[in-house]
Amino acid sequence: MISSQLIDKAVKDLFDSIKFTEQPAGLYDPLRYMIAIGGKRIRPKLCLMTYSMFKEGFPQSILGPAAGLEVFHTFTLIHDDIMDRSPLRRGQQTVWKKWSPDTAILSGDVMCIDSYKRIAQAPREVLSEVLDLFSVTAAQVCDGQQMDMDFETRERVPMAEYMEMIGLKTAVLLACSAKIGALIGGASSFEAQALYDYGYDLGLAFQIADDYLDVYADPAVFGKPVGGDIRNNKKSWMLLRAFGKAADRGALEAAMRIGDPQAKYDAVRGIYDALDVAGDARAEIARYTEKALSHVKELDREGALARFAQSLVGRVK
Repeated sequence: MISSQLIDKAVKDLFDSIKFTEQPAGLYDPLRYMIAIGGKRIRPKLCLMTYSMFKEGFPQSILGPAAGLEVFHTFTLIHDDIMDRSPLRRGQQTVWKKWSPDTAILSGDVMCIDSYKRIAQAPREVLSEVLDLFSVTAAQVCDGQQMDMDFETRERVPMAEYMEMIGLKTAVLLACSAKIGALIGGASSFEAQALYDYGYDLGLAFQIADDYLDVYADPAVFGKPVGGDIRNNKKSWMLLRAFGKAADRGALEAAMRIGDPQAKYDAVRGIYDALDVAGDARAEIARYTEKALSHVKELDREGALARFAQSLVGRVK
């Protein structure tokens, strides 16, 4: 199996050299801009990692689909930022803010199309299965985004519905990334499904960890200010768990109505502290991480998948 350092280098080289159509610049410059902003690149890394469990080297037949997964993820971020009216992404202006909402919509559309062109570079013998999986996943991500938006207008959201939403919005794309790498690498149906299940449960752990870090992270490490979910009344795992534990829901509801952003964050975090929601989140992150690893116990002979999982959720202490 190829080392994680070589996978990281392959992903870096891939996105350092990625090309998009040059003209019209007003359509394609936002694509180049978003790719240049960067990110963790966890989806292409996972795709290459699962591929390397079965094959050596990285031909274009795996590099193209790996890039396509990240391009698709980036497309969803462009459109999410429009819907959320977010002015910043990783410390930089979002596409709709830097150009316009109309440009962001159109550039996002063409980025989605571009992702399919890259996914279609999968080998012919698995192309149909890879495209079917990717298409189902793409629709599921949209389902999850709609659920997330619907939650904004609902007073109460059961935890089960929240877990379904993050499963669709976040976990299925990680699962798809793991399975596509396995399929192109020549894995058996059993192995490919095990890696899909690993990616799905790890995606749940990853999203809960992100919700936790939005409250408790060091902003310098987290890469953005903490407390955004609280200030924006986001139905996060932390908030839903607090409502589930609180003997007095009224106090938490009153805290969420505070007008001053810092006072609101302090009040809600104080309630989380009193209820030990942080401890519950850490336990749930550990549970889903362990569940993810249980799917691949016999496949992860070199511990690479365990180390990858730790790299995603290890910031939660």
